[in-house]
Amino acid sequence: MTVAPNTASVARKPSIRRQVFGRLGPRPGLQLVILAGVVAILIVLGSNIATTMARIGVTPGFAFLKSAANFEIGEGMIAFHAGDSYARAIAVGLLNTAKIALLGCCLATILGVALGVMRLSSNLVLSGLVRWYVEVVRNTPLLLQLFFWIALAQALPPPRRAITLLDAVFLTNRGVYVPGIVVRDVSPGAMLILIGIVGVWIRLVWRGLRNKRTGLQAPLPVSLMSMFVFGAILAASDTRIGFEVPAVSGFNIRGGFSLTPEFAALLVGLTVKFSAIIAEIVRAGILSVRQEQWDAARALGLHNGKIMRLVVLPQALRVITPLATSSYLDLIKDSSLAVAIGYPDLMNIVNTTANTTGQAFEALLIVVLLYLALNLAVSALMSVYNTRVALRGEKSAS
Repeated sequence: MTVAPNTASVARKPSIRRQVFGRLGPRPGLQLVILAGVVAILIVLGSNIATTMARIGVTPGFAFLKSAANFEIGEGMIAFHAGDSYARAIAVGLLNTAKIALLGCCLATILGVALGVMRLSSNLVLSGLVRWYVEVVRNTPLLLQLFFWIALAQALPPPRRAITLLDAVFLTNRGVYVPGIVVRDVSPGAMLILIGIVGVWIRLVWRGLRNKRTGLQAPLPVSLMSMFVFGAILAASDTRIGFEVPAVSGFNIRGGFSLTPEFAALLVGLTVKFSAIIAEIVRAGILSVRQEQWDAARALGLHNGKIMRLVVLPQALRVITPLATSSYLDLIKDSSLAVAIGYPDLMNIVNTTANTTGQAFEALLIVVLLYLALNLAVSALMSVYNTRVALRGEKSAS
């Protein structure tokens, strides 16, 4: 005896209309009306902007990027002179912002981790000082701090009466001079190739150091080849690289690596501000690790330094990394306050471009897209790192 299938119980594939409206959630009609209203508002705003620009004689578009800029830029990673294009000027500002963001994130992380660990010290004086530092810095506006640091930098003595540290570091009202590797007469193409080679070499050496079985044997041939190519590029491009220590020469200081007062003030301000924020993040991450992990590590005979490095931090990073990512993104965005102290970052140069060309809307769109690209790149890199530390933390906990 055969039983006929119950067709009512057979699931039917929903129609395309039901699938589309199902993804929209409840009240799809209302959502579509709101979306249409937003699009209509954007169209009206765009039409009004185009009409206003036409009335004042400004042609919309990005053709102005090829025009010659009639201003100078005080400092930059690539050469710029009045008469170069606006596109090159914006590139200088973008590189300046990327430089201050990279250095600020690194220094704020190093100082923040140290302060976060000291905040948990059993020494009441040390933990108390760090607590007051964190509270004062976190509850003070960054703009006010930048004004303080730039005023302090400008109050330093002239080069001939510079404040000297170990006869190698000079603090003056013209900037901070430190020993460093100085690169001269390098073309942008050669610089990109050199950075790529150094990055690959560092990556391979790091992987070799982490591999206990092979050590440095695996990356050694590639390292030798990289150094050979490195030297060939230097010889072909007439690039000069050397280590210099600054010294007083006449009425100025020559040699070494110099930081302008504006750059130094911005870097110190961002580092101090976000190191306090990262310190609290690190403290919270360490406290999130259960006490049993400490007790088990001590039972194995590990001292506090190894416990922190091998047991606690790998697990705490699962809490620290997402919050630190938000701090890095805030640091990049807050670097735009450099316009208040005269550092030629992306916002400063784009603002000057808008004032000299009248293309305010296009300039605003450019700066939004560039800051968005920087933040998305940092967010993507930190997301990859967060995935790795999460897996490593799970292994440590188990």
